[in-house]
Amino acid sequence: MTSISIKTAEDIAGMRIAGRLAAEVLDFITPHVKAGITTGELDRLCHEYMVNVQGTIPAPLNYCPPGYTPYPKAICTSVNDVICHGIPGDKVLKNGDVVNLDITVIKDGYHGDTSRMFYVGEPSIMAKRLGDITYECMWLGISKIKPGAHLGDIGYVIQQHAEKAGYSVVREFCGHGIGKVFHEEPQVLHYGRPGTLEKLEAGMIFTVEPMINAGRRDIKEMPDGWTIKTKDRSLSAQWEHTVLVTETGYEVLTVSKDMPPPPAFIVQATTPPAANPAA
Repeated sequence: MTSISIKTAEDIAGMRIAGRLAAEVLDFITPHVKAGITTGELDRLCHEYMVNVQGTIPAPLNYCPPGYTPYPKAICTSVNDVICHGIPGDKVLKNGDVVNLDITVIKDGYHGDTSRMFYVGEPSIMAKRLGDITYECMWLGISKIKPGAHLGDIGYVIQQHAEKAGYSVVREFCGHGIGKVFHEEPQVLHYGRPGTLEKLEAGMIFTVEPMINAGRRDIKEMPDGWTIKTKDRSLSAQWEHTVLVTETGYEVLTVSKDMPPPPAFIVQATTPPAANPAA
């Protein structure tokens, strides 16, 4: 527990700004995600928007954790069977493709991290269902966040929902603490048992970002050292928000004007009942 930082009021204010800006990059790029564009062009557009419009720094660019080569681009573009860390390049998006765009910006030293699934043209029924279930998984995990809950509660509800739908949860990659450091403690697993792992405290900030495969959970690393694919070539989906543990529950920090709303059952579960005017 001692290695998990509790953010100050100043930190939280900075993280709200960084989170909003990251989400706004996804709002900006949405109309450009269509058949005929390359993933490299999506990267160029996002990079220019971050630097020239927002005054932010793209955190992935030249990011180099131990054992890796520096990541060469500003965003991650993971198409179809790519689970995560797809490097933008010459790949042309075509009708029916699904793509995850993962954005992390740095503003005044704080990191905002979020990702969304996009459908190019008309997705297959299978692809749309996978994206929808993965989105529900993320929000179910977020809904468990409050002081006194455990990280295992988040992983458990995600795993249950994914596996009930016939899907599998990637184990090798997970959510993470975030602040002035891109990746810090805790690790937020997307599988597990309730009541296990670290207990949550107000002031913690971390990501919830389940990676769900239509087939088996096994992964394959590509020769570039970054791109991770499903071993059986099945489709994969991911959604991500950065979340603050508040005194009474949670606050999603990666919010923007055009972000997709939570699933209806999550809204119902977290919206307090209206006051009775007759009372």
